[in-house]
Amino acid sequence: QVHLVESGGCLVQPGGSLRLSCVASGSIFSLHPMDWYRQAPGNERELVAGINSLGFINYANSVKGRFTISGDNAKKTVYLQMNSLKPEDTAVYYCHKRSAGRDYWGQGTQVTVSS
Repeated sequence: QVHLVESGGCLVQPGGSLRLSCVASGSIFSLHPMDWYRQAPGNERELVAGINSLGFINYANSVKGRFTISGDNAKKTVYLQMNSLKPEDTAVYYCHKRSAGRDYWGQGTQVTVSS
């Protein structure tokens, strides 16, 4: 069993920055793979950024150059640094991990970008 807890979401002005955190606990053999998804009202959940089991990183085109995913194995935490935020980044952000053939999700953290 894997438990994921996100934090760091809040209201921020356009152009601002936020750092989201996802702490993993439970049967964690390796922090990676780990992904960040987001879901805006009326939209499907979409992949934002991910680190695969080999440590390779990928980003959605919409966030390339603005968002950075990173991990701290000692803290069992994955971060999503978000810069130059836009109103269209407003969504609930979820941490996701696939482990032993199962998908695990956190409860989500709300990010609202508005003036």
